[in-house]
Amino acid sequence: MSNSPEWIKRSAVYHIYPLGAFGCERRRCDLDKNTQSHRILGMLEWISHLKAMNITAVYFGPVFESVAHGYDTTDYKKIDERLGTNDDFTKVCDALHENGIRVILDGVFNHVGRDHFAFRDVQMNRERSGYCSWFCNLNFGGNTGFNDGFWYEGWNNNYDLVKLNLKNPGVVEYLLDAVNYWIEQWHIDGIRFDAADCLDKDFIKRIHDFTRGKKSDFWLMGEIIHGNYSMWANPDMFDCVTNYQCYKGIYSSHNDRNYFEIAHSIEYQMGQYGDIYMYNFVDNHDVARLASQLSDYDRIYCCYTLLYTMYGVPSIYYGSEFGIKGEKGRGADADVAIRPCIDLNDIPGRDDKLFEHICTLGAVRAETPALQTGKYNKIDLKNQTFLYKREGEGQTVYVALNISDGDYTFSVPTHYQKLADRLSGRSFEVINGVASVTVGKNRSAILVDANSSAHTSIPEIKVSDTKPVEIVERPPVQEEKTEKAAEQKEEKTESAVNVPQKRKSYGIPDGRMLVIGGRYRHFKGGEYIVTGTACDHETLEPVCIYLQIYDKPRAWVRPISEFLDDIDDNGNRKPRFEFIERAY
Repeated sequence: MSNSPEWIKRSAVYHIYPLGAFGCERRRCDLDKNTQSHRILGMLEWISHLKAMNITAVYFGPVFESVAHGYDTTDYKKIDERLGTNDDFTKVCDALHENGIRVILDGVFNHVGRDHFAFRDVQMNRERSGYCSWFCNLNFGGNTGFNDGFWYEGWNNNYDLVKLNLKNPGVVEYLLDAVNYWIEQWHIDGIRFDAADCLDKDFIKRIHDFTRGKKSDFWLMGEIIHGNYSMWANPDMFDCVTNYQCYKGIYSSHNDRNYFEIAHSIEYQMGQYGDIYMYNFVDNHDVARLASQLSDYDRIYCCYTLLYTMYGVPSIYYGSEFGIKGEKGRGADADVAIRPCIDLNDIPGRDDKLFEHICTLGAVRAETPALQTGKYNKIDLKNQTFLYKREGEGQTVYVALNISDGDYTFSVPTHYQKLADRLSGRSFEVINGVASVTVGKNRSAILVDANSSAHTSIPEIKVSDTKPVEIVERPPVQEEKTEKAAEQKEEKTESAVNVPQKRKSYGIPDGRMLVIGGRYRHFKGGEYIVTGTACDHETLEPVCIYLQIYDKPRAWVRPISEFLDDIDDNGNRKPRFEFIERAY
């Protein structure tokens, strides 16, 4: 079994980079010393937003005093003046905890900033300093670009980040004392370790034992990009690591329309790492925003469905729930675009539909134990469609993803009598152990037992429903064109003489809407253009007006609920009228 605490398995994490999110100065020295900043208190206004998404843990990027970006720490026990005071952060942590939201801090233990007291002492006293052994490869016969008159090891050759010697007992005790302060002062619940692959493994084990001694359910997560994750995530060290392997697989598989890529990554990890409960994400403070990574933005909804239903804990990077963009740049300003200041009440171009989707995903995951801890099994995999299930705690949940050019009907084998889609509210009959589930282009479904008490919050939509359908104009869906001339000769079409027989209706798939000016193909081959809508003079039922564009032109009317539905054509489920393109 995974050694991760149970609470993280039930969580959804919100990752925020405070120095960016709250509009702090680029460097601490730029702060107006005549004013006291209390920006971190702005986090209190975000709590209702977090709860709407069913967020149960917040991972704060660096909050401690630093020179510039937070990863150049100068004091591990003092909140950066640009954000506020220690008392301000106490209020924030208390409010989060009172609202059932845990607190995770960024532990930057590999290096410190040049303003750190121990490095200042070395600068001042050189060989006489009692802190010379605190830093890696200190050499008073060399020099750096900062012209200190001595050389030291900078992390990744960045000499503003002075590498700590984690084999030095004094350094280890100093850092343990800081962690102890965080736990006692702010009652934090976990730590994310920056640049974890650069840390001494004995140091990690020491932190693991220390924090578990303080809180038995304390959570440790390491930032690891490449390599064998089990070297770092194991019972003696971290509970999990940053899942960069699947991060890349999620956006890349959607860009290439190749679900084999992410499926391979998931199956590789399950085989290689067993039940290590990974920290999953689609973007963060070091990489481009997901909305900037995707070649087709509309596939973003499937990305988040995958994030919330794969094994591991999902993490949302602040602002990405609205689909904001941000590319990683170069040089000193490389991270500015991906660490922006955000006003929740004023986000230009915000995608509220995506936000609502993530809120729904959060609610579904919180109410569905199988999505939290269940085993993963692939059911059906094609380049542009993916069907898998999660099984555990007495539940089976099916997840269907579709990035093909149109609607796709999944055959879902199940032992349940009826399935319900927690994302759309639709229900599906199970016939001979199989449910036919149609999912729209770039959309997804999370299917559960329709007769379960867990489904009571989702209204059932019956096949016989004929409620009015929203009529909107939208960009055309590009469908693959075929040789319609041959089809028109071979297949029968609607006419005044041959009235179509009544066929079983499966109802209207979620997201399918009428396109005024749209060109459609009837399932028997004839093509039509929708010219408008009207109401039946007796029943007031909305009807569709459409013009026949083959043979002799002729106008037709039909209930919109019938025009848009799926029907049974000799055992095959298909759209009664399939959208082809916008005609005008």
